[in-house]
Amino acid sequence: MTINCKGNLIDLKNPKIMGVLNVTPDSFYDGGKFKKENEILLQVEKMLSDGATFIDVGAYSSRPGAVHVSEVEELKRIVPIVTLLVDNFPEIILSIDTFRSKVADNCLTHGAAIINDISGGNLDSKMFDIVAKHRAPYIVMHMKGTPQNMQENTNYTNLLTDILNYFSEKIKLGHSKKLNDIIIDPGFGFSKTLEQNYELMHKIELLKPLSAPILVGISRKSMIYNLLETDAKNALNGTTILNTIALLKGANILRVHDVKEAKECIKLVTQLQAKTS
Repeated sequence: MTINCKGNLIDLKNPKIMGVLNVTPDSFYDGGKFKKENEILLQVEKMLSDGATFIDVGAYSSRPGAVHVSEVEELKRIVPIVTLLVDNFPEIILSIDTFRSKVADNCLTHGAAIINDISGGNLDSKMFDIVAKHRAPYIVMHMKGTPQNMQENTNYTNLLTDILNYFSEKIKLGHSKKLNDIIIDPGFGFSKTLEQNYELMHKIELLKPLSAPILVGISRKSMIYNLLETDAKNALNGTTILNTIALLKGANILRVHDVKEAKECIKLVTQLQAKTS
């Protein structure tokens, strides 16, 4: 199972890590932490040295109830960061967390490699065409509604069946556009109650028949810290546990804030699976 990132074939048979870099002032965990160029470069260097294969950059906070940011502001925030990282880390594989095709187009033109779309094209009908034009891998996440109202959209006929149908349609659309590298993200914390998040984790292996790489992003999310009655800063242990479960159930990419700990999860699970195969 491979994806083509600007001519580099990345084998996802062995799980990979996507390190998160938020350049928004209001992200739920590290908002406003990385503002200056030297802070951004040091953080990215650390994530890469700790074992991240991909770096995911976002300039629009998608936490529940986040303030809407204009397209102009998103571009103003993110394009200089893409240029900065590509110039300083020529081999970097950058993923861009955006649901806007214009932002995706600009970032891919400036050297990014992957688009990570929380809306799976639902918030911008041009997204599939833009990603296909650049022949970039496309991460399609499951979400209903927008970041502002997604937690009001948690009704499902059957959670897993509805998500499977959603991804089946997205994969079919992508293939019709000759978009071959589609990664699916079930969208933990998006349009789902706490109970639904854990039902999804319990049954995530049911997504494997779609034959698409599975990305899991549960790093320090409220599904962890609300259940444990703590906060995002103290949710690393819970994140590590759920990342381990996700790997055992077939996750191919872990999207995380804490790369070193995720790398240790992969190393331990890989060793365990080698002994049981």
